[in-house]
Amino acid sequence: MSKTSWGAQTLVHLSVLVLVIMWTIPTAGLFISSIRDKDQLALSGWWTSLSDSQQNLMHRTEGPDSQTLVDGKYILKGNIFGAEKANDISVFGWKSRSPEAFKAGTTADMNKGQTMAVEANGDYLLTSPTEWTGSRGKRVFYKVTVPPRFTLDNYKEVLSSEGIGQSFINSLTVTIPSTVIPILMAAFAAYALAWMEFPGRFVLVAIVVGLLVVPIQMSLIPLLQLYNSIGSFFGVSPKGYLGIWLAHTGFGLPLAIYLLRNYIAGLPKEIIESARVDGANHFTVFVKIILPLSFPALASFAIFQFLWVWNDLLIAMVFLGNGEDEIVLTGRLREMLGSRGGNWEILTASAFITIIVPLCVFFSLQRYLVRGLLAGSVK
Repeated sequence: MSKTSWGAQTLVHLSVLVLVIMWTIPTAGLFISSIRDKDQLALSGWWTSLSDSQQNLMHRTEGPDSQTLVDGKYILKGNIFGAEKANDISVFGWKSRSPEAFKAGTTADMNKGQTMAVEANGDYLLTSPTEWTGSRGKRVFYKVTVPPRFTLDNYKEVLSSEGIGQSFINSLTVTIPSTVIPILMAAFAAYALAWMEFPGRFVLVAIVVGLLVVPIQMSLIPLLQLYNSIGSFFGVSPKGYLGIWLAHTGFGLPLAIYLLRNYIAGLPKEIIESARVDGANHFTVFVKIILPLSFPALASFAIFQFLWVWNDLLIAMVFLGNGEDEIVLTGRLREMLGSRGGNWEILTASAFITIIVPLCVFFSLQRYLVRGLLAGSVK
């Protein structure tokens, strides 16, 4: 191997490694965040989850009504952690501007002869030469070392939410036909554009390539108007599974035809000619020869189409609606997050729940992905 080839191969391997790391690190961070305790998740990043973390907290002591008089001093005492498992307190303070002014186990001088002492186990003792006043206890600022805590509560909260099961079934009902229908239609079209001679074939190929760059958002309104016109003519509502299947089919057909046409056109011409000599018609050649040989390209498009449809929210809202019986999984999770206000920690668990099925599809078909995408690029 020449030095140039070795250098190019090394560069390719390094580039692939960098891309893998760029995708793996955020995914790992998302998964770790999804199983962290919600309180720790709100205070620190996922990269701190594998080691003890320092947290600055605040606690109010018992109120003045619980004070006792001992040796001429009024005393407030208790434990910051109460009945909970104690964490080690390293420093404390009685001012918000200096929460780490004193080490645990020492006594801090406050105003008017008052003192505050906080032990590492959370015991506190406040003394005053005069009676404590006010309606609430005094504030104690402290820093504790908190061990990492992992839990499945976020997943339980999402999975136990009302309507998740029905939404999961709705997503499968939308996604599976929306993946199979364009594959079947595109396979026939790709074979015709690749091996059948007819006027305007290359014009159709150019149109297919042009449709690849049409934004979905730009075509949604005219497409919905067309559906409404057709629905009113036949007396049926365009909102339903049939409408969303047709919408996803229309948006997915250009890429499907483009990929399959490139792959089918690159198949050995001799195989097809031999079948034609033996008396096979186009349909027989397509079913018995082209389809079995085109499985890598079919699997490649199936992966992309399944991912797009499964993760779709816009088209589902437009053509299916947000009713309790029709809403898909992405819409259900969006509504659940919106109704929970600041309870955003379940977003990480929701993300992993939505990608379980696409991951299964991808890993079952990924060995065909590169072969299908590179179809027709090398002769």
